[in-house]
Amino acid sequence: MHRFRRVAVAAVVAALTATNLAACGGGDSEDSSANVLKLWHYESANSAMGIAWDRAIEIFKEEHEGVEVRFERKAFEQIQQNAGMIINSSEGPDIMEYNKGNATSGLLSSQGLLTDLTEEATKRGWDKALSPSLQTTARYDNGVMGSGNWYGVPNYGEYVMVYFNKELFAEHGVSVPTTMAEFTAAMDTFVAKGVTPLGMSGAEYPAGQLFYQLALSRADRAFVNNYQLYANPVDFKADPMRYGAETFAEWVRKGYVAKDSASLKAEDMGTAFMSGKAPMIVSGSWWYGRFKSEIKFDWDSFLFPGNTLHAGSSGNLWVVPETSKAKNLAYDFIDITLRPEIQGLIGNNGGVPVSGDPATISDEKDRRLVENFNNISSQDGLAFYPDWPVPGYYDVLVSGFQSLINQSKTPDQVLDSIAKPYQDGVAEIKRN
Repeated sequence: MHRFRRVAVAAVVAALTATNLAACGGGDSEDSSANVLKLWHYESANSAMGIAWDRAIEIFKEEHEGVEVRFERKAFEQIQQNAGMIINSSEGPDIMEYNKGNATSGLLSSQGLLTDLTEEATKRGWDKALSPSLQTTARYDNGVMGSGNWYGVPNYGEYVMVYFNKELFAEHGVSVPTTMAEFTAAMDTFVAKGVTPLGMSGAEYPAGQLFYQLALSRADRAFVNNYQLYANPVDFKADPMRYGAETFAEWVRKGYVAKDSASLKAEDMGTAFMSGKAPMIVSGSWWYGRFKSEIKFDWDSFLFPGNTLHAGSSGNLWVVPETSKAKNLAYDFIDITLRPEIQGLIGNNGGVPVSGDPATISDEKDRRLVENFNNISSQDGLAFYPDWPVPGYYDVLVSGFQSLINQSKTPDQVLDSIAKPYQDGVAEIKRN
């Protein structure tokens, strides 16, 4: 699941540190007559991306007679924890799916382990197909995303929204909110009926993402650039960070979020929603396909009310290891995944294509999922994720917001606890 792709970035750092980066040469001597393409990814066969990429492999074979595709489906943890060693080896792939962000693709690009795709991006029009928000995760300058050369190409997106149980809304006379005031009024209605309105997980990413959505309700693009791209220092004791933490704490006090959710995993939150116990959860599009196939009641989604900025980004990247001996074939495969047919398959199977046409999507829910993403992306509204800025920050945020849920720390104390690791991490990145 995509939700796990922002976990344990420190493991990548450790793996790279242990790797002798000088042990293997680069891929400059690519064989122009390569007849094998080694391709790795970690999407399940029945996921939107798995279905679409299986078709992309078929098209590739049709258009490259005599070329063998050696596809291997890997566990996410295999690649996440050993990426440096994998792609610095002659046994590695020619193209693979890899996590976006400074601590992963950025780190490997800064070590010279990924092929610079800038020329291909211009030649093949990838730079025109992807919005500025989506290009942020594809481009890195000394390992920092947002500018510089292309080291990866996404072909799907993801974003955080509010999933809701339409039957519980109808039962309690609650309408879909479009403003923050309406959102809190809806939650007050549920609380008055003895129902906790928001499912939550404090032991994994959801709490940090709710905090970030709240902060983004008071933020602008300048804040995102400061926080994510280090354009200027971030004051954690001022809005929007202060508003995010104080409002989260207030929501716990009001009963919008259960105090005992501090120890729950994301899976607990998701299954509670799927069982019909939680009226709403704030989480990402990576749940969508599973909800569509497993939920028996009537449900839908809406954007976080009132926000113009939303947690979200491109999906993971196609990267080409510098050691690849079939780079041109790898570029051709990336090209295929951006074609309308493949983008349509992603959209019609509950995924979020980066350049999908909603008119080609038959299911109303699927179409709305894509329309909302397109609206966010076209307005430069993707604000990435709260744990992205520095390696190891995921665990810092989990610990901080668990303390906010169980009320063992005040908002001020939590902001202090998440500020220093961020500031130290940014300082380290800038030193390097």
